[in-house]
Amino acid sequence: MGLSKAEHFSEKHNQISGLAKALAHPARIAILEYLMKTNACVCGDIVNELPLAQPTVSQHLKELKLAGFIKGNIEGNAINYCINQGAVDDLLKFLSGVASHAECLKNNCC
Repeated sequence: MGLSKAEHFSEKHNQISGLAKALAHPARIAILEYLMKTNACVCGDIVNELPLAQPTVSQHLKELKLAGFIKGNIEGNAINYCINQGAVDDLLKFLSGVASHAECLKNNCC
């Protein structure tokens, strides 16, 4: 497999790409929906909610955290996860720009 050459793109390009990649799995979407309902929770709460094994949930949480979508705070011997509003704002800003441009071109599309 070839290299992605991510170093040739801006930090912002790589950040938005990472957020989009993190959203590209239905389990991660379900985890984010659960976090929206609960505001914060530990991995075991998500395991009880989704039809996935604990190691699988942990791997998806790791991917969401690496992308910056969620934050985890250590509380005792568990990690309490919540959505990172800054990452959501960055993605919304980008998508809003795309939507605005698409709206302008709506009638003059190629």
